[in-house]
Amino acid sequence: QVQLVESGGGLVQAGDSLRLSCAASGRTFSSYVMGWFRQAPGKERELVARTRWSGRSTYYGDSVKGRFTISTDNAKNSVYLQMNSLKLEDTAVYYCAAAPPTSNGRYSYDYWGQGTQVTVSS
Repeated sequence: QVQLVESGGGLVQAGDSLRLSCAASGRTFSSYVMGWFRQAPGKERELVARTRWSGRSTYYGDSVKGRFTISTDNAKNSVYLQMNSLKLEDTAVYYCAAAPPTSNGRYSYDYWGQGTQVTVSS
């Protein structure tokens, strides 16, 4: 059974840092693209960051560039999202997702975690 399990969310103050983790199991994800998404109340789901397990082809949304870093640990089958200089508008449920590789750069995320809440207060 394929599972993506996020952890690391919580309540922090603006300017603080958090590190989200996503543990993947149930299949080999080495060729997959891993993404972090977020969804705030009343807003559409947003792609925050994306990477291949090799660490290549990394993408960041404009709203998090320079503040967030996505990384992988193949030995632990885990993906991380380091979030620095958090802002009030970063408050959302954060989801880890996995997509099979494609030749056109358009990814369909087949697997999703249950999400972890990140709340940034002033």
